Amino acid sequence: MKQVHRIPAVLATALLAAPLALGQGDSRPRARDIGLSPGVLDPGPHNAITDVPGVLVGQVTLMEGDHIRTGVTAILPHASNIFQEKVPGAVHIGNAFGKLAGSTQVVELGTIETPVVLTNTLSVWDAARAVVTYTLGLPGNENVRSVNPLVGETNDGFLNNIRGLHVKEGHVLEAIRSASPGPVAEGAVGAGTGTSAFGWKGGIGTSSRRLPESLGGYTVGALIQSNYGGVLVMDGIPVGEELDRYYLRDQLRGSDGAAGDDSLDNPDGSIMMVVATDAPIRSLGLTRLARRVMLGLARTGATSSHGSGDFVIAFSSAESLRTGFRSDSPVDEGAVLRGDRLSPLFQAAIEATEEAVYNSMLKATTVVGKNGNTREAISIEDLLEVGAKYNRLHPPGGSR
Repeated sequence: MKQVHRIPAVLATALLAAPLALGQGDSRPRARDIGLSPGVLDPGPHNAITDVPGVLVGQVTLMEGDHIRTGVTAILPHASNIFQEKVPGAVHIGNAFGKLAGSTQVVELGTIETPVVLTNTLSVWDAARAVVTYTLGLPGNENVRSVNPLVGETNDGFLNNIRGLHVKEGHVLEAIRSASPGPVAEGAVGAGTGTSAFGWKGGIGTSSRRLPESLGGYTVGALIQSNYGGVLVMDGIPVGEELDRYYLRDQLRGSDGAAGDDSLDNPDGSIMMVVATDAPIRSLGLTRLARRVMLGLARTGATSSHGSGDFVIAFSSAESLRTGFRSDSPVDEGAVLRGDRLSPLFQAAIEATEEAVYNSMLKATTVVGKNGNTREAISIEDLLEVGAKYNRLHPPGGSR
């Protein structure tokens, strides 16, 4: 099934009044198209979390009238009944100003039993209910009496009428049921439709890394929902400073006022980071992997401010570690990768997370939303100009 990006017909009128750059995301480059290729490891064929075998992604984008700018992104560890074939999972919290429903059971039991769903802050509970509906309705779950939905969020209230509670159960079910392998849409789509990053338009971004066969040939993929701030750095280039948009800029120039909630240099917000691998790792190893994801976030210039919710969800799609849940054996089945073999996976997670952030911003288009609020996409032209100053970057289709 293909991913769904539902843009209702009623949007046509709004487009005439306030262009939203819809449909232009495909014309904007990903990081590697302009020479941003952080790290030393190679990406998978789609450079996406779906390069991890079994992983599926589905999205629903809600852009209606002049005030609804939100959506849903669903990540499925595999295509089977996840409740009956739970996967090893872990959660790491960089800063806990946010809502991650279901996290406590994941931490306690070390497993994930539903799709991972991302949406906006005030839609977490409706999304969780939808995940329960989906899980209870699966064949084989007729006697299930407890479900632990795993739902995360960022606050898109600057562009989206978040108080309208526009994400409904049907949207979440649509995202889950439309989930597919292959390329993943990025930028102002799904749960990233109304988000911001470093004062520019943020959104959904993804990337992957594949280890060489000598290190196991495993894949690590990251998908992020960027809605945070700091001092933007792209693969070592001080983009935020060069483009004069960064945290504390005004204060350093003598202004007495603190950054407002919607100002361009406000570091608050949130970021949800989902990391998947096919390496056979259980909860302890996945917790260690999730902690390293914060290092990838740091490379982008993140502040992890007081008002930011920085959450990492990690899971393994390794089928060998799912079989134990179908077994009557009193002991876990399946070999687990030794702890001293995890370091290459740590490197892969750091690199994939960093590049996923860049893709979330580069693929995003300018969005006009609630009350005419506008979040501009980062200018590719300006970015290339900065890159030239550092003898880096090139136009899409060019070379270093």
